[in-house]
Amino acid sequence: MHGIGNDFIVINGIKQSVMMTKELAKALADRNFGIGADQILLVEKNNNENADFRYRIFNADGTEVEHCGNGARCFVRFIHKNGLSNKNPITAEISGDILISLHENTDNSVTVDMGSPNLSPESLPFNNSGLYSKTQAHEILWKLELAPDINIYFSALSIPNPHAVICVENLDDNFIEKVGPLLESNARFSQGVNVGFMQVRDRNNISLRVYERGSGETLACGTGACAAVVSGIRRGLLDSPVHVHTRGGTLLIFWDGKNVQMQGPAEFVFDGTIDITNILSLKNNANETI
Repeated sequence: MHGIGNDFIVINGIKQSVMMTKELAKALADRNFGIGADQILLVEKNNNENADFRYRIFNADGTEVEHCGNGARCFVRFIHKNGLSNKNPITAEISGDILISLHENTDNSVTVDMGSPNLSPESLPFNNSGLYSKTQAHEILWKLELAPDINIYFSALSIPNPHAVICVENLDDNFIEKVGPLLESNARFSQGVNVGFMQVRDRNNISLRVYERGSGETLACGTGACAAVVSGIRRGLLDSPVHVHTRGGTLLIFWDGKNVQMQGPAEFVFDGTIDITNILSLKNNANETI
């Protein structure tokens, strides 16, 4: 499945027992020796009595992460298509016992209540000790030297996974390719950070590229779109709702100062089965021949 180009392997953990590991997730996501995907989405039975289902997200490097906006939209369409529930909306349990509400619309788009953004540096976590900062409208911008010739200002927030948002005049490939990996792996973000590059078109439209931790740059990032809009509104640059234009497509983001609402498509590509034992052995054999 994919949400505006951000692609997922969605696994039914309701009707089968799946013990997901870092090694298995990494093998499945491998575009040469596995199926290939930006992330793995595992649908499971709920632990929280107030949720209908639980889902877990694993990046292409095998690390488990807190949330994924594009994955959330794929999740609810997967639930309905596979007859696991006909409820609409559906309440999903994600990392940290957080509950989100998802509604499949009549045009097959999905609206997700992403919850309230956390603006505290500790929520990312982000060590801002000793850093210079300035304020733009209501937003704090942090200055960080990534290299002798690279100084940036960015805002930091979590939804609930961590994001750093940089406002740029143009989406220059060289700048993104340099800054993305440097900031994503910077020691001040002990768990890594997703890096968004936002170009403001007008007060209701932005262009966005995101370098995701554990996956690299993807065609789209749902939580990254939400983070960029929240940052842009707090900077006084945007008004809700905002159309977020990514390389994979467009999302519509609403924010009234409380919960963020995201609306966008989720598409099926194909269904299939795979021998997990075989894919792990293929990956291991490939590594041994290097």
